[in-house]
Amino acid sequence: MMTGDGVSVLDHALYRDQFGSPEMRALFTAEASVRRWLEVEVALARAEAAVGIVPEAAAREIARAAEALAVDWPALERETALVGYPILPLVRQLAAACAGDAGGYVHWGATTQDIMDTAVVLQCRDALAVVERDLARLEAALADLARRHRDTVMAGRTHGQHALPITFGYKVAVWVAEVRRHRARCRELAPRLLVGQLAGAAGTLASLGTAGEAVQRGMMAGLGLDVPPIAWHVARDGLAELAAVLGMVCATGGKLGQEVALLARTEIGELEEGYRPGRGASSTMPQKRNPITSELLIAIARIARQEVGLALDAMAPDHERATGPWHLEWACLPALAVLAGGALGRALDLVGGLTVRPDRMAENLARTDGLIVAEAAMMALAPRLGRQRAHDVVSEACGEALGSGRRLADVLAARPEVAAVLSPAAVAEALDPRRYTGLAARFVDRVVGEAPGAPAREAPDA
Repeated sequence: MMTGDGVSVLDHALYRDQFGSPEMRALFTAEASVRRWLEVEVALARAEAAVGIVPEAAAREIARAAEALAVDWPALERETALVGYPILPLVRQLAAACAGDAGGYVHWGATTQDIMDTAVVLQCRDALAVVERDLARLEAALADLARRHRDTVMAGRTHGQHALPITFGYKVAVWVAEVRRHRARCRELAPRLLVGQLAGAAGTLASLGTAGEAVQRGMMAGLGLDVPPIAWHVARDGLAELAAVLGMVCATGGKLGQEVALLARTEIGELEEGYRPGRGASSTMPQKRNPITSELLIAIARIARQEVGLALDAMAPDHERATGPWHLEWACLPALAVLAGGALGRALDLVGGLTVRPDRMAENLARTDGLIVAEAAMMALAPRLGRQRAHDVVSEACGEALGSGRRLADVLAARPEVAAVLSPAAVAEALDPRRYTGLAARFVDRVVGEAPGAPAREAPDA
């Protein structure tokens, strides 16, 4: 059997690296969790030694034993199933590995949730760094795509139908702005997320007496975390906020996948995923190049949405320690981190290999024989006929064009009320899609700048 096999797509040997990323998964393995728990125990012992609660020699021995500990995994698994939590069994192994009486000072004054909460914050800190890095890469790749297609005119679509001309660069710049907001969200949530936990059984730190605050400060300083103003055993909003942002990152990936998949349809053909032999192949139809990367992004987004719901449920624990909701985080936080890593990886693959077909964009733009710029004709007529009358005239002309198969410019030019105020050349000019992209190009410049690496800037005054 292949190693790492599992029933979930996140750990199934065949699917895991399509839906997730090895880098992110490595942050949340059992081995990684145990190492973080031990790291927190060591930081606790050192902080207690600094204020005289634990002998200095004992703290040093706890650190040595934690570094060298050969975890008895079968015993840890067996005893975790018995106890319900892994910290007590792990503390027993760590204490037994300490020389002399140092083992008696392991986990002094702490509770299981203190260790696990602080450890998961450390894991989330690492995961957040990966997400921020890949969001920056995705933003840069999208910004380059937007610059290159700043003036590539295409059909803008609303309700699935042609609406008005835009540029492909404008479409991509909308994506850039969304990714940039995710980067801001990651920065903004960090102060609320990167807070450790040391509060004791009911959150009052009674076990450490008057030294509790000093131990808190020393422990968090050793781990590079902030000190909580009060226990958050039953206040899970910081982790839920991270879950929501990770879900949003996945949703943005799903949006990109959906857009590319739709525009890659045979009847549209404006985009195509990067191709290599065999990619997206069908087992029976030799011609197929299915948008597999887009499909993965769509699926990841939908799986992530369910996981975010679990994180929100975990925000409703009871009393001073929860009977159950806490466990939901053990499932959803690692899953969301792995899914976000997968979404960003697939999005980078998608954007990096994307084929853009301006010829098909132009062909589709002309498909309605001028109907896509009917608004432009209305606005050209409005100063002469009044806005509402101009709307009605153009609407009637559109109906006639659709019914007869004639070009909208020809139908309009033949109408007496139009001919009285606009020449055929003026009508044709008004119905040129390239002349009716509004401020699309300027909006691209506002978002991504005009040159590779250029910072975003505000558009100049008109």
